[in-house]
Amino acid sequence: MSYEMIALLMFSSMMLLLLTGKRVFGAIGFVGVLAALLLWGDGGAEMGFSAAMKLMKWYPLLTVPMFIYMGYILSESHVADDLYRMFHVWMGPLHGGLALGTIGLMVLISAMNGLSVAGLAIGATIALPELLRRGYDKIMVTGVIQAGSTLGILLPPSVVLVLYSMIARQPVGQLWLAGVFPGLLMALLFLVYIAIRCRLQPHLGPPLPAEERQQITWGEKVRLLRAGLVPLFVFFAMSGLFLMGVTSLVESSAVGALAATLAAFVRGRLTLGVMKETLRKTLGVTCMFMWIILAALCFGAVFDGLGAVRAIEGLFVEEMGLGPWEIIILMQLSFLVMGMFLDDTAMLVIVAPLYIPLVGALGFDLVWYGVLYTITCQMAYLTPPFGYNLFLMRALAPPEVTLRDIYVSVVPFVLIMALGLALIMIFPQIALWLPQRYYGLG
Repeated sequence: MSYEMIALLMFSSMMLLLLTGKRVFGAIGFVGVLAALLLWGDGGAEMGFSAAMKLMKWYPLLTVPMFIYMGYILSESHVADDLYRMFHVWMGPLHGGLALGTIGLMVLISAMNGLSVAGLAIGATIALPELLRRGYDKIMVTGVIQAGSTLGILLPPSVVLVLYSMIARQPVGQLWLAGVFPGLLMALLFLVYIAIRCRLQPHLGPPLPAEERQQITWGEKVRLLRAGLVPLFVFFAMSGLFLMGVTSLVESSAVGALAATLAAFVRGRLTLGVMKETLRKTLGVTCMFMWIILAALCFGAVFDGLGAVRAIEGLFVEEMGLGPWEIIILMQLSFLVMGMFLDDTAMLVIVAPLYIPLVGALGFDLVWYGVLYTITCQMAYLTPPFGYNLFLMRALAPPEVTLRDIYVSVVPFVLIMALGLALIMIFPQIALWLPQRYYGLG
């Protein structure tokens, strides 16, 4: 059997196991270890052990539990409640103002936790009931919360970009900076869409009643503004010190975790229950990431040994005659299809052994491609029938929001994301200008 056929058999076997509902790391690791044993005998068993040792020596991996902890402690201590009240008061007088404020809330939450799940949970439990009570259209606001929550995996400190940096061996600092302008661009496109639509159809997003606005004093408005200082404090303590060169990446993640803990303490919400729940969720998510990366390293080592990357490159370029841009577009489409069944981490580790070396061989910047991958993950989260965020929203939304409403709500936002993705593909400097400027590259 040719090496190309073995690689195809490995990939198809892995996908088949994933369709059975088995855990991602189990399916990937099992196929990798079994293929190594069959190909190279007893010596192939060392590949799994070597992957484990490589994982343990990955010093930047220490950032993952820190960032996850930071997001969960801010979520569990309800710091986001204060943020939403701030946006509620300041943006409420506008048509669609609360929906615009929800996007602002999501941007700040993204800057605090780097996870999509935490942002969606906060939006669905805090913002959605209030928006529905205020007479906002349920389909529009459901889409607003789902789309806004995806910003968490693009804006720093994105955990997804940290994992991408480990697998692609690219600097985390460059990837974080590369995600800033694309993330803000995506948020701006969402804001423009909401503002225009609510201007044309005022019944979708009514402003706060005048009598309610008059009851809110300027003193209360100013006091609520201080709630916005909490995420700025956490963000500066983490990303600011890192970008100024005061702390290393791992040190900055520890500083961010400490800053988030202090923020919860100062607000009087650092209870034993909050700490217990935060640590439990942090441990669960961190272990999941560790097992998946371990399995991916083992699978990738076998794939690399087979020369599968060169075979795939030959298939696309020589036999199919595809150009570099056609291959990139084909890759993005495959991410959308996989996103119907898998989360972002699983997608990355499954295709990383194939896509990342191929992208480099085609002459594209791997930092820029990391941003493309992340945006495509955002779209995949919202793509029916099995988008990750769709079912999470169904679990969190009130009964009057049906599954059909959730599916319909994401259509305009997926199209907006596709526009943003196209802009960054056409103008790579949207992503690359800031890291090049900061690090003096290019």
